[in-house]
Amino acid sequence: MFRAQVVLVRRFQRDDWGGLSMREYDVLFTLSRLPGRSARLRDLLEGTLLSQPSLSRLVERLEQDGLVTRAPAPDDARGVVVTLTDEGVRMQRDIGRRHARRIAELVGGALDGDELAELTRLTDKLRAAQPDLR
Repeated sequence: MFRAQVVLVRRFQRDDWGGLSMREYDVLFTLSRLPGRSARLRDLLEGTLLSQPSLSRLVERLEQDGLVTRAPAPDDARGVVVTLTDEGVRMQRDIGRRHARRIAELVGGALDGDELAELTRLTDKLRAAQPDLR
């Protein structure tokens, strides 16, 4: 499973990410799936493989590009809330459509419908068994 992931990620890294890195896109994608398209920085950190300083710098770049905003958390002056802007939504959708086609090409081209359904079932089961890492 790990080796298949490595091969696919290497292929995806060669794709066009609209001027973003895969990690920057991942932050936009993660925010796009959350209520209000917002998350506390610490919660966003849990969904990435980045260190806190790296994520902070990445979010700062996304803010400079107008793709997210940062604001103090209303209930904690030390906390930061990151919100996807309308431009961030547009960019995430544009890149996401291309990425979904690429996934379908690379993964769907290798597996038939039954195999894709089984892969989905198994990966969902693996994620569910890790409640502290969702």
